[in-house]
Order: sequence, then C-alpha cells, then structure tokens
Amino acid sequence: MFPLIIAACIGGGILLVFLGLASSSPVDPVQARLTQLGSFQARNLEELELQQPFAERTLRPLIARLSRMGNRLTSASSTGVAEKRLAMAGNPGDLKLTDWMGVKMLVGISLGLLMFLVFGVLSGGFFQGILFGLVGIGVGYLVPEFWLGNRIKGRQKLILKMIPDTLDLLTISVRAGLGFDAALAKVVEKLPGPLTDEFRRALAEVRVGKARRDALRDMVPRTNVQPLSNFIGAIIQAETLGVSISKVLQVQSEQLRIERRQRAEEMAAKAPIKMLFPLVGCIFPALFIVILGPAIISIVKTLGSGALPSR
Repeated sequence: MFPLIIAACIGGGILLVFLGLASSSPVDPVQARLTQLGSFQARNLEELELQQPFAERTLRPLIARLSRMGNRLTSASSTGVAEKRLAMAGNPGDLKLTDWMGVKMLVGISLGLLMFLVFGVLSGGFFQGILFGLVGIGVGYLVPEFWLGNRIKGRQKLILKMIPDTLDLLTISVRAGLGFDAALAKVVEKLPGPLTDEFRRALAEVRVGKARRDALRDMVPRTNVQPLSNFIGAIIQAETLGVSISKVLQVQSEQLRIERRQRAEEMAAKAPIKMLFPLVGCIFPALFIVILGPAIISIVKTLGSGALPSR
C-alpha cells in the first residue's frame, strides 16, 4: 500500500508540473517590465530573481538544459516536425521548440525514475526496476506527443466550426464598404477563437511589411484545415486575377454553409451506428439478466428437484 501511495504522489506531481507549464499564459515582456518599475526596485540581483515565478526560476532552467540534451539526440527532420506540430497546436503555454523538447525529456526522466522506484527499489528487483525504468522513459517521452495531438485535433475542430460564421461576418463587412484588411480587423475584434488568432497574426505580419498573400498563405501549414485552405486559395487567386473579393466571399460563404450542413447530416447518419456499441455492451446484458434471470432460476430449481431421488 505504501509504495502505491508514493507512486501516486510522484505521478500527481509530474502531472501538475506538466499542466502548469502547458496552461501558463504568455506574459508580455514590456508589461512585465513596467510592472516591475511601478513596484519597488530590487536592491540586488537576488531580490530581482526572487520576484520571478517559481516555474521561471526552477523549471525553465532545468527544461533548457534538458532541451539541449534532447536536441543532440534528435534529428533535424524530427525537430522540424515538432516545430510544425507546435504551430498547429497554437503554441500552448507559449512553448517554443526548445521548451517542448525539454518538457518531453523531463516527463520521460520523471516517469522512468518513478517506474524504477516502484518496480526496482520498493519491490526489491534491481534489474526489473532498470527494465521498467527504461520503458517508463520511452513512454514518458511519447506521452506529451499524444497530448499535443489532442490539442491539434481540438484546435482544428474549433477552426472548422468557426469558419462559416467568420466568413459570413467577413462578407457582410466587405459588402458594407470596408476593405479586406479592415474587414479582417473587424472579424478579429468581434469573434474570439483560434481562427481569429491566426487572422490577427496575419494582420500583424501585413502591418510590418509582409505581402498579404504571403501572410494568408502561411496560415495554411499552421492550421491544416482543408476548408480554410480552399478559402485562402480563392482569396489569393481573386487578388491575383483582379476579381471582386466580395463576390468570392459570397460564393465561399454559401459553399461553406452547404459543407457545414452536409457534415451535420453525416454525423446524424453515424449516430445509430455509434449507439449500437453502448446498446450491445451495456443495455442488452442488463435486459437479458432481467428477462432471462427468473426463467433460468426456475429451470435450475426444476432440474434440481427432478434430480432428487423419490422416496
């Protein structure tokens, strides 16, 4: 019982550390500096360092060291794939590529130590503990990838759900007389979500001098949502050929509404098949027990009484 309590405490600590790093909101460095200037001035370097959060003072340096070790063990192609997946997930917790590699190494080493303590030190099997520790390192190194994959799928679903409403508002704004950039700014102001975050980033890139078609084209690998890719391709083609953007937006808006209705009909058609599994696995056994249970009891009693010798 005691080893299980220790294992549960260590596992809970690892989970809390990982969730704290992933859910930490990004801090504006200018605002943080102004806040420090508005508060009391640190008298020395130690007090200035103690003003930082606990994660910044302890976990960030450890993750940075582990990330340098992880970069030596990973190839350039794997690093590129990890950077692309982080961008598709929206960089949760403002995690950079180096931070992500450090988090994977930290979770892997922590889970490996946990498995070694449980199956090696507490159980008394040293070689068994080493074996399970190596398995724990591998599993812990892959667990953040599954979490990141779920974040990517959730973000893509939100973007797919937001596209029709966003495009409707964009179409109305353009037809009301606004330019395309001003209409995008209005969409960013009115509709919060991952899609508007991408539009906000594209507008910021346009303001610093990047071409609008390039800023929109860079959204495609960061989202990997096919309807959005089709919409961006249509906008770029309309801008290249000189076609009216309002007409293109109207056609795309109608097409996306049709696709949304088709997706809803597809999900409704899949519902009976999905309901079959809980029916077979949960409801039917209970019905069989309720209906056939008394009959089985009666049959058993009848056979038992018939098998007794008559006097």
